[in-house]
Amino acid sequence: MATEAPDSLSRRHLSHEQFEEAFEREQRLEQDRRDKLRKRAATRSRVRKVERAERSGKVRFSVLAVALTTTTVVVVIVMFEVLAWLVGG
Repeated sequence: MATEAPDSLSRRHLSHEQFEEAFEREQRLEQDRRDKLRKRAATRSRVRKVERAERSGKVRFSVLAVALTTTTVVVVIVMFEVLAWLVGG
């Protein structure tokens, strides 16, 4: 075991190089996977933010529409009551 054959050393060296190449390939694949996951999470976050803004906008518009309708009804009722009071008065 003290003196190994040159053939054995080259096989071990080749095996080590193959291991290194496989390790680097796995590292690249893992980095790509992490990047894709990060991008997917960012996209989901943006979509949720847009949906939240749309829901908020719909609620605000509904409140505005109800407020305007209520104001219109109250003004019309008061206007006709005052007109009836002046004419009948």
